[in-house]
Amino acid sequence: MKYFEDVRVGETAVLGSSTVSEAEILAFARKYDPQPFHTDPEAAKTSFFGGLIASGWHTCAIMMRISVEAMQRERAAGAGSPGIDSCRWLKPVRPGDTLTLNREILEAWPSRTKPIGFVRSRSEMVNQKGETVLAIVGVTMLRRRPDTPA
Repeated sequence: MKYFEDVRVGETAVLGSSTVSEAEILAFARKYDPQPFHTDPEAAKTSFFGGLIASGWHTCAIMMRISVEAMQRERAAGAGSPGIDSCRWLKPVRPGDTLTLNREILEAWPSRTKPIGFVRSRSEMVNQKGETVLAIVGVTMLRRRPDTPA
């Protein structure tokens, strides 16, 4: 099990990858973000983006999936998240793009009142061209080792 005490500021990791299909883009957008450049390939051609692109929220959902799978693989003692500090969509995500999630630990501090610690990290999704498409700074809560004094 990976607890708060096992986290090191400055550590980096590649958490995983996912390839985005046109069908996924359309399904997500039609349900959650029904803008024409996300839902209609023909209309998207005449948009500012010049073609179909994934919703930024879809990209965030992909990032979340990869993050959770990584936490499960490393058996992290996750306890949720109080939120994110920033979220930037830097490049459009297009059908067929393969996105890779990279994470760097920026800061870590223990709770003063609960048996958890807080970990601030910067996560970036990079496409197959090496372009950063999403950058998020957020905070994760991890349980402390059961034998850690309060």
